[in-house]
Amino acid sequence: MAEIKHFFLKLNPPRVSFTIDMTTEELGIMHQHVLYWKPYVDNGTVIVLGPVADPKGGYGVAVIGVRDKSELDQLVTNDPANGLCSYEIHPMKAVTRQA
Repeated sequence: MAEIKHFFLKLNPPRVSFTIDMTTEELGIMHQHVLYWKPYVDNGTVIVLGPVADPKGGYGVAVIGVRDKSELDQLVTNDPANGLCSYEIHPMKAVTRQA
């Protein structure tokens, strides 16, 4: 079985005030974003996912474990919020709970 590689993802919004002034269309996209990632949270691919209430401007974070980077690339590409928002992706060494 391949070793799991972990990545830190930061979802940068299109503007600093995004979390407090989303349009109806943007809110719909972000709702689809949450629904898209939920099965990956449920199956353990996503270790943690959610918005960060930074007083300088909110953003989203996730820690994801995949077998290879191409799997992560596919997940990010298919995210409904990708394009409205932009991703920063960083490899990380994660300490996780043993199953």
